[in-house]
Amino acid sequence: MALQIKSPESCELDLVSLGECMVRLSPPGHGRIEFASTMEVWVGGGEYNVAYALARLGMRTGWVGGLVDNPVGGIIRNHARSAGMDTQHVVTLPYDGVGRDARIGLNFTEVGSGVRASVTMYDRGHSATSKLKSGDVDWRRLFNERGVRWLHTGGIFTCLSPTTREVAPEAIKAAHEAGTVVSYDLNFRSKLWSSEEAIKITRPLVPYIDCLIGNEEDFQQVLGYEVEGADTSGELKELPIESYKKMVRKVAKDYPNLKIIGTTLREVYSATENAWSAILYNAEDDTFYQDCVPGTEQRLFVDPLVIEDRVGGGDGFASGFAFGFLNGARIDREAGGKQKIRYGQNPDPQSCVNLGTAHGALLQTTRGDTSQITLAELERVATGGGARIIR
Repeated sequence: MALQIKSPESCELDLVSLGECMVRLSPPGHGRIEFASTMEVWVGGGEYNVAYALARLGMRTGWVGGLVDNPVGGIIRNHARSAGMDTQHVVTLPYDGVGRDARIGLNFTEVGSGVRASVTMYDRGHSATSKLKSGDVDWRRLFNERGVRWLHTGGIFTCLSPTTREVAPEAIKAAHEAGTVVSYDLNFRSKLWSSEEAIKITRPLVPYIDCLIGNEEDFQQVLGYEVEGADTSGELKELPIESYKKMVRKVAKDYPNLKIIGTTLREVYSATENAWSAILYNAEDDTFYQDCVPGTEQRLFVDPLVIEDRVGGGDGFASGFAFGFLNGARIDREAGGKQKIRYGQNPDPQSCVNLGTAHGALLQTTRGDTSQITLAELERVATGGGARIIR
């Protein structure tokens, strides 16, 4: 069965993300945290990034998470509002003057170069979002009265605290019962919980999910599935694609409610050069789709992809393919052979994976976690356009 997406006319919001948003501090360029005399201030969080990107592309999106009523919380609120994101259901906690009760989570990120990898150091304990508890958000008002076409959340939110492990199923089940499409990015973070905890908490959520996103490590650590021949050292050089596909089909068989399963394919040559691609499994026709230049078998991106900042690439993929499905995207050939994306039709999975891969790649050409990409740029790259100067 294909994704059953509510019409835009029946809902106030196209997509809502549930998750933590942090303030990121980075040395300029490729500098080191230890030697930094100034820091760049960015905003981002795995789930938040998806809603922000779609707002940039002209969609009606919202974010649900926790903030503290102080100027650092204001950085995030202003960032969301600048893109037109709905923040009505954000839970704002009072600031106690110290941050003992609740604070805004921080992360310190070095953007790597060459053989020196990018590094993120978390400082997110006792964050406002981790304090969210069951009953804090009126899900019925959000999903049933206001109406939402798509909910996106994932493992980063779920693993934050014992209470977010209660909020995640509450939100997911409420969305599912209201007929809202649910996507979930497995996003395993070993610094935040163990594999055993992840499997115990996540498996009961999957029957309420429509779109599942994750790489081979995510499926292993969060759901307990193995990919034959996968590199378990953490230094992934090459992913055995056919083994991954075999694993995905097993997941789809075990959970027949899943409509879409997707992942990015990244091979790391250096911090600034990666191979970049993605595949998407469509359960309706039992077919895998991989990004390609329309009308050819050539990948969208010539290997290697040159990267400015890799953080947020996976969120870029998730937001790109969600954009495709929500808008009924289909790449067609016009007279003269030019490719054009048309909207408002039955979404084409091939077009959607192209949009996801292209958006993830474009997002990694700029600094920070969140998208700075325009719709025109996305459409050009997703249809095979190059980087020739635009005058």
